[in-house]
Amino acid sequence: MSSKAIRIHAHGGPEVLSWEDVPTPEPGPGEVLLHHEAIGLNYIDVYFRNGLYKISSLPATIGMEGAGTIWAVGPGVTGLAAGDRVAYAGGPIGAYATERVIAADRVVRLPDEIDFTTAAAMMLQGMTAQYLIRRTYRVRAGETILVHAAAGGVGLILCQWAKHLGVRVLGVVSTEEKAEVARAHGAADVIVGNADIADQVRKLTQGAMVPVVYDSVGRETFMSSLDCLAPLGLMVSYGNASGPVPPFELAVLAAKGSLYVTRPTLATYIASRQDLLAVANDLFDVVLTGAVQIRVNQTFKLADAAAAHQALEARRTTGSTVLIP
Repeated sequence: MSSKAIRIHAHGGPEVLSWEDVPTPEPGPGEVLLHHEAIGLNYIDVYFRNGLYKISSLPATIGMEGAGTIWAVGPGVTGLAAGDRVAYAGGPIGAYATERVIAADRVVRLPDEIDFTTAAAMMLQGMTAQYLIRRTYRVRAGETILVHAAAGGVGLILCQWAKHLGVRVLGVVSTEEKAEVARAHGAADVIVGNADIADQVRKLTQGAMVPVVYDSVGRETFMSSLDCLAPLGLMVSYGNASGPVPPFELAVLAAKGSLYVTRPTLATYIASRQDLLAVANDLFDVVLTGAVQIRVNQTFKLADAAAAHQALEARRTTGSTVLIP
């Protein structure tokens, strides 16, 4: 039996993504065979494609997130069975395929009320938002926070979730159109463009600045993000959309107010099965109550993954993008 997958044989631009026939894998001990109904597109996929993040061997299938139906379970798997609706995010890579095997302890059962397309759009971005505002820095009602890429997948979820918790969100976006999207999803004020961000934050906060900045842009915004922080503030650098953050002198943190910096990843926060279920269930709760709405604003056929990557890198997307096998 054969399946289809997007594979890369070398690192490079979207053109290296190749739609190919591959053997359907067999689940080994502790694994399940999953038939994908939908696959999430995330910026981390670009990093694996272009070589910023290393892949142990090529050719390889990228992709960190998907939702579908279990077709078979391997030896030793308990609590899951063929026919179960499940979703996952956070790796290992291999999601850009019609079928894949994955460790059973990495998938979670989907509530009946959440469809596959929504699930594929929300797991990585939604669980990222969860750990960012519930664990990396636990936001509190009445606080003001700064969110970069506020109209992106993680950004829209962060804006809604933080507002639900009573937090004022200052969003940063690249265009006026994206500013409207961010405002519609909970951002109280929106800054357009990366110029003079700290000055605008100073005005919006009457000089108080913010206790935390969530920055997925990286190189272009890192230093200005530090300038937005109040003394003892936390800089959360969780992405590199504009390129990796260059080295900087630690003394800068002292000079700018005894600041903290962290570079978190979802994998650490969901490393244990217990943590994975806690994070996923927290996400399911806010989605099922309507506090957070998942916006799937673009869909592409999986075979057209190159076009999806082009749109993502050109900042032509808002909300979540899903690939359909």
